[in-house]
Amino acid sequence: MQAVQEPGQGGREVRLASPGELREKLRSLVPPPLDPAVAEAVNAAIATWRHEPGGLMPLLHAVQDALGYVPPEALPVIAKALSLSRAEVHGVVSYYHHFKSSKPAAHRLELCRAEACQSMGADALLAHAETRLGCSLHGRSADGQVELEPVYCLGLCASAPSLMLDGQPQGRVTPERFDALLAEARAAKGAAA
Repeated sequence: MQAVQEPGQGGREVRLASPGELREKLRSLVPPPLDPAVAEAVNAAIATWRHEPGGLMPLLHAVQDALGYVPPEALPVIAKALSLSRAEVHGVVSYYHHFKSSKPAAHRLELCRAEACQSMGADALLAHAETRLGCSLHGRSADGQVELEPVYCLGLCASAPSLMLDGQPQGRVTPERFDALLAEARAAKGAAA
């Protein structure tokens, strides 16, 4: 029988029945290797921001700008490069809503939830969007292709209710216009593939 101290458990010993079990336990403590595209983006961001005071935030922005998200498997690499704990890096990524931990959907749909849009029918538009997409805010459509996110003012108050679809602001959106915009975006993405 082998014994190993488990990290994060106050150094308590864990008894393992065989050398194979010990190998598996140790393997689970090592993060998986990074995908080459992820490694390239992360290493470029580290090279740029590693020696800057407060470099974590711009480094995370650089990774997200390059990949569309901050891969969880990159957090230990970033933490080590900046002499931070994984918990510190994870805390920043999970605290700020801007940072995403999974690959983005093909389409990002942001519905304005500010008062001007709400007074002009944004709640009904949100209900329609949720029904059409099969998800609620902060979710993905049933087919996984559309992320539905709230945004708190797009600056289109005079054209309420408004939304932003794939970075393009749209005003005076009715349920019918919503359906047309979504169909157009999906068709354009399909044609580009």
